Amino acid sequence: MPLDREKTRSVQVLGIDAGGTMTDTFFVDANGDFVVGKAQSTPQNEALGLLESSREGLQHWGLSLEEALSSIQTGVYSGTAMLNRVVQRKGLRCGLIVNAGMEDFHRMGRAIQAYLGFAYEDRIHLNTHYYDEPLVPRHLTRGVMERIDMFGDVVIPLREETARQAAAELIAQDVEGIVISLLHSYKNPAHERRVRDIVAEELEKAGKTTPVFASTDYYPVRKETHRTNTTILEAYAAEPSRQTLRKITGAFKENGSRFDFRVMATHGGTISWKAKELARTIVSGPIGGVIGAKYLGEVLGYKNIACSDIGGTSFDVALITQNELTIRNDPDMARLVLSLPLVAMDSVGAGAGSFIRLDPYTKAIKLGPDSAGYRVGVCWAESGIETVTISDCHVILGYLNPDNFLGGQVKLDRQRAWDAMKTQIADPLGLSVEDAAAGVIELLDSDLRDYLRSMISGKGYSPSSFTCFSYGGAGPVHTYGYTEGLGFEDVIVPAWAAGFSAFGCAAADFEYRYDKSLDLNIARDGSDDLKAHEARTLNDAWHELTERVLEEFELNGYTRDQVKLQPGFRMQYRGQLNDLEIESPIPAAKTAADWDKLVAAFNDTYGRVYAASARSPELGYSVTGAIMRGMVPIPKPKIPKEPETGATPPEAAKLGTRKFYRKKKWVDARLYRMEKLLPGNRITGPAIIESDATTFVVPDGFETWLDGHRLFHLKEV
Repeated sequence: MPLDREKTRSVQVLGIDAGGTMTDTFFVDANGDFVVGKAQSTPQNEALGLLESSREGLQHWGLSLEEALSSIQTGVYSGTAMLNRVVQRKGLRCGLIVNAGMEDFHRMGRAIQAYLGFAYEDRIHLNTHYYDEPLVPRHLTRGVMERIDMFGDVVIPLREETARQAAAELIAQDVEGIVISLLHSYKNPAHERRVRDIVAEELEKAGKTTPVFASTDYYPVRKETHRTNTTILEAYAAEPSRQTLRKITGAFKENGSRFDFRVMATHGGTISWKAKELARTIVSGPIGGVIGAKYLGEVLGYKNIACSDIGGTSFDVALITQNELTIRNDPDMARLVLSLPLVAMDSVGAGAGSFIRLDPYTKAIKLGPDSAGYRVGVCWAESGIETVTISDCHVILGYLNPDNFLGGQVKLDRQRAWDAMKTQIADPLGLSVEDAAAGVIELLDSDLRDYLRSMISGKGYSPSSFTCFSYGGAGPVHTYGYTEGLGFEDVIVPAWAAGFSAFGCAAADFEYRYDKSLDLNIARDGSDDLKAHEARTLNDAWHELTERVLEEFELNGYTRDQVKLQPGFRMQYRGQLNDLEIESPIPAAKTAADWDKLVAAFNDTYGRVYAASARSPELGYSVTGAIMRGMVPIPKPKIPKEPETGATPPEAAKLGTRKFYRKKKWVDARLYRMEKLLPGNRITGPAIIESDATTFVVPDGFETWLDGHRLFHLKEV
């Protein structure tokens, strides 16, 4: 690119994916061009890894960090720090106020929490189940006397003296946050809000500023355990994460930035790090990849997409059908059931950093679920790792260039990996080191392939109806292995696969979303008066949620007329267990005719998500929740569009050959520099396409070609 273009480049958007292994940055300029940076994560101080990744990426544009930050308008962060804090139980010391007589329900949890995340064989044996320590211990839990029933009616008035006593006792124990969650407060919040005010009065008397979190102010939805867990997360984990994000924002401002970071939220939009409901960002990195795939699909016309993301610690899968994401309202995370709108994803604890061990009794190979994370494996001499990982297999088999990992930032030692694999895996199994490493890769690919197939077929689809997007730092290394034989319509690896989740962050809307549980039921032949009444009830909920959305935007300097509002609702056929999230076709609902429009939108979506023949209007309809989303426009990355050239790669892209082991033999794989390949180029395996941030493996029996959008298409030949 001409020098004058580099000097006048105006960088507008920064997307960040701070994973457990690598930290990716994604910069977009005023013309929509983008560049990806990558560096090892620095868990002890996330800002260090972010700044290093930013510098590495901007070098490709000949810019310093300070030059770029001076013009950036918006920055979006995603990461796993909050989730890790919950998993490791390293949150704040919090108190909990519940109904008198219910003081043990948080500690008891739901039965499913005793086996969440277990393999099938462990789920079916009761003696393997266990409960984690509760986020709030029993001695910091207090009860207040009151009761509201499931219809929202007061059965026992609030005994205010019990609330004052509970508040005083928790304050005396120097808790760092107080959570309030009372039965059925989503139906009638009066008692919970009064307890909140009493706690605030007691804190003022004590001269303390401890934050108070009432569930009705955050998550006014049904299911007490889910709602309580999620509200506790706001105090326990979100507040420390807010401090981390404040430090990251400060570190960037010290280098010349003028923007405040937004954070990828579980529902697929982005919110400010100052947002009230920061627990919505508990799992943000993998969500970014799904949003990036959806954005690409909308621009390029891919409607059914199987998203597959392999990083250092996990394999994450999500399905996009007819350009629509599935949103789960009561997901589980870190072995907790929660009340959060979450883009439906499934995850396997197997990634490039996963440890490899032998079962001491059966000698079967076990992969993960723990991982070396940013320390890669034994192949990195400075890692301190002694147990071999998937990355060690990559180095042994010739997949990776040990001198070009992260563009040479980290030097890997093949002999170290080879020696460790021989001692720990190959010799006990009576195999050569190469066959042991190849067997591990085949096992991983087989597991991921079966998982991907079962996820698609389990939802009633066939892979032939989907395009598979493969991304993440380790995705392109394994794409051929876990897609082989599934018969996808197409398999696509973006040239920026390593920073794809950060790309998704940059493509995500600035969006706040609030939900509220409802119980509206109408038979198919319900009267017009009843339809109008239920429509108005839904409309009242939309109005309540609208005020909360607009308040959040006002905190970020946006006026009400700048916000685009989109109401939604959750509906199901009466008697069914699962509801669907529907975007409302109308801005307000007040009449029977409006109700009929909502029903028509639900029936249309149900027919597309499942099948037209599966619709059951004779059962009648139930609205289970109201949704309000507010959005403001932001600049988004432009998808590349370059003219296609010939099929033969240019000489400048050729790097020679490297020995590559597969199917019990060494072959000479042709090496190519990813950035030097031109649209239209075709490459037949065995070949390895290298970039600083990732490696795309094309073995014998496969072919790939690069289109004008810089997307690699992989197919079996």
